[in-house]
Formats: sequence, C-alpha cells, structure tokens
Amino acid sequence: MSKTKLFAIIAVSAVLAGAAYAANPDVGGAPMSESKNIIENAVNSKDHTTLVAAVKAAGLVDTLQGAGPFTVFAPTNEAFAKLPAGTVDNLVKPENKATLAKILTFHVVAGRHTAPALMKEVKDGGGMAKLKTVEGEELVVRQAGPGKLSVTDRKGAVSMITIADVLQSNGVIHVVDAVLMPM
Repeated sequence: MSKTKLFAIIAVSAVLAGAAYAANPDVGGAPMSESKNIIENAVNSKDHTTLVAAVKAAGLVDTLQGAGPFTVFAPTNEAFAKLPAGTVDNLVKPENKATLAKILTFHVVAGRHTAPALMKEVKDGGGMAKLKTVEGEELVVRQAGPGKLSVTDRKGAVSMITIADVLQSNGVIHVVDAVLMPM
C-alpha cells in the first residue's frame, strides 16, 4: 500500500472517530451534555451518587465546575462498594475531608485526555502513559485489549475504563470500575 493511500485511510478513520463523539453516551441512565460541566452532568448519573456525595463532602464542587479542562476517571457506586465496609462512610466525615480530597483529586488529570489521545500516549510511551494527577502522583494508563484502556495506581490496583469519552464543557469523564488510591 502506498503512503498516500495509508494517510488517506488514517485521515478517514480520524474523521469517523470524531463522528463517534457527536453524541455523548448515557451514563447512569441519564443523557450527558457536552454543554454542561463535570458536576452538572455527574449529578444526573444514578451510577455516580456516591462520587457526587464525596465531591461535595471534600469541597471540590467549585473546582470541578471550573474552566478546566479536566480529565476525570469517575468511579461508579459499584466501584466504591468494592472498598472495605465502612470506608466511604468514614471518608465523608468532616474530619477526613483532606484525605477524601486527596483520593478524589487522584482521579483527576489536568487537560482533556480523550480515549484516542490516551491510546496515542500509550503507544508513544511504549505501552503505557504516565499521567500526573491533580493530587500530585501518577496514574498509569495501558491498553487492555482492542479499544480498551486500564488505569493503574502506584500500588498496582487496576481500574478499567467502562465508558470512555463522556465529553463535558470543561473536560472529559471516563467512567471506571474501581477506586484508585494514592500512596
């Protein structure tokens, strides 16, 4: 195949991939709107009520309504339920606000990292992309099969992106199936 034909195929693929972004996926039974910010969309997802409550308890609502852009790896209620019994109830107590904020900001990266961008970062990084979180530590993103991505914390806990590219006015959300923990 000539280089010209290869570039043409890549260009068409990129246009088609962009078309896939035309409509956001529903999350937690609710439509997500690219014209709304991260908080405005998250409060409508029945799968993220624990995350929303935690964001409120940590005092991060204003931050995640800010201009961004942010990439949020958003754990579902089921992800929080995998934590040891009583963990969430303990973390949302006022005296644990700093710890909760640290855990939540560990799920946030500055910039708008869509799944195709992450795939490219993984490829360019020799099989992994290291992303510095707002909390300050790194998450590692890897390809986990065709079109699938995983996110790993420093302790080696792995979370799969189950819904990618939920576009927001101030960034992008990737729904994940596990809560990641900073050191």
